[in-house]
Amino acid sequence: MADPAETTVDPADIERFSRIADEWWDPSGKFAPLHRLNPVRLGYIRDRAAAHWRREPLSSKPLHSLSLLDVGCGGGLLSEPMARLGARVTGIDASERNIAVASLHGQKQGLADIEYDQATAEALALSGAQFDIVLALEIIEHVADIDLFLKSCSRLTKPGGLIFLSTLNRTAKAWALAIAGAEYLLGWLPRGTHDWKKFLRPSEVVNGLRREGIEAQEIVGVVYSPLSRAWSLNSRDLDVNYMLYGVARS
Repeated sequence: MADPAETTVDPADIERFSRIADEWWDPSGKFAPLHRLNPVRLGYIRDRAAAHWRREPLSSKPLHSLSLLDVGCGGGLLSEPMARLGARVTGIDASERNIAVASLHGQKQGLADIEYDQATAEALALSGAQFDIVLALEIIEHVADIDLFLKSCSRLTKPGGLIFLSTLNRTAKAWALAIAGAEYLLGWLPRGTHDWKKFLRPSEVVNGLRREGIEAQEIVGVVYSPLSRAWSLNSRDLDVNYMLYGVARS
């Protein structure tokens, strides 16, 4: 069990995202890249989860009755569509402002059943809570303690349940595109959003999850096309962004 004094929270990162929390639902604002990325993320989660539980992915509620935790939920960009797919959603974030924005937006969308809470993965894991699906997308590169984060997310996943994780690879190409390009040249993200030293190679994530009882099932690259301004999955290109899912051992 984790020491309650241990934390994954990076105060500087929490403050950085809290300052721009009001822009979560502006598709042209600071979080525009996530709005463009969302369709690919959602389709991937829906399809893999539906296959795992032998359900029809294109049915109206393919995640019906499944409990789902969105770690680092921000303004609720993933939590809301997951609820619409039928999941019983809990969203947690260390930023009080993010939780306030997510809660208010969810209520306005008629999704008041989503349970939002200002909390960390490690604190929730200490409570003994577990979920069928745990999402940790675009969050691990912002935490202060990666090992504790992976341990906590793994313990939050029910035996036989799924964990989805996405992040940035620690490559020169990722530095050039995600930091030099996206933050400094194109201004897609506020400067300082990412720290290249916190990027993780796929093997580091896979091995970290395996130590905690999660077996990775698939790793796919998430590739951006400047011409179409759209994201797509590419199983061979893991150089910058990638996503994976794993199953918790029973």
